[in-house]
Amino acid sequence: MKSIDRQILEQVIAATSEAMLVVRVDQPDWPVVLANPAFAAITSGEVLKKPFADVIEDLAGREMAIEVSETVRAQDEASLPIESNSREYLLALRPLKLPNEDTARFYVAYWRSGTGAATAAGAELHHALLKAKRRIRDLSRDDPVTGLLNRHAFADVFEHDWAVAARESGKLSLVTFTLENFDAYLEVFGKHATDSCLRRVGQAIRRCLRRASDVVGRPDSHRFVVLSHATDEDGVRDFAGRISAAVRELGLHHPRSNSSKFVTVSYEVSVVDIGAEKRRASEFLKDLFAK
Repeated sequence: MKSIDRQILEQVIAATSEAMLVVRVDQPDWPVVLANPAFAAITSGEVLKKPFADVIEDLAGREMAIEVSETVRAQDEASLPIESNSREYLLALRPLKLPNEDTARFYVAYWRSGTGAATAAGAELHHALLKAKRRIRDLSRDDPVTGLLNRHAFADVFEHDWAVAARESGKLSLVTFTLENFDAYLEVFGKHATDSCLRRVGQAIRRCLRRASDVVGRPDSHRFVVLSHATDEDGVRDFAGRISAAVRELGLHHPRSNSSKFVTVSYEVSVVDIGAEKRRASEFLKDLFAK
């Protein structure tokens, strides 16, 4: 069968009654490359070239944007209940992969109206199965103390984003936060209080993330690391400074701190030009975590 002309495909997509987006996932920030007229009916403003996670966040909030981002990074297929403009939909995500491709370069997203009891019941069951599957996945990906990505899971995300940035000669930013005088805090308050402290610091960092595509992990006992697609070093340093201030403003008492009476973090910023970097992603992380 001969390939169908692109213009014919675009006419078919335009005539589709379901809201639909096509996203380029082998480029930084996953830009939207196609949106049909039905999608325009559920949103306002231009979405072409806009980061996919930002589109989802505008429509359904940050938590849903994070969930969608995790699905795309894992190259999974999923159906997620979503509410937008007081209407309920089933957001269907599907990778578009050619026969000779190991990973998808494009994703398609459909907004399907959940009408009818059978459809709603099926969607509820499907969502329950997805939640169970995601929970099993999270048990291996999450740090048990903070709920953030553990070292291995963070490395997986980093290597994926590194490969995308390498194809586009792009950049990635990493900010490593270190809890100051951590051992002294542990000696004074013990393990349970220290775990509580770590959870609250991790939550404060996560609340400060600016994009749904930003991720934070806990690679070892007293450090956190944030991965961002931001490329302006001054902007990244300002971002890191705001996170440092947010941690201090938690007001967690630290009687043995040599810099403050509260728990504080120091930080290091790395903006990496992936095209010019001679190390592999795994080697870069190994050197970063060895500091």
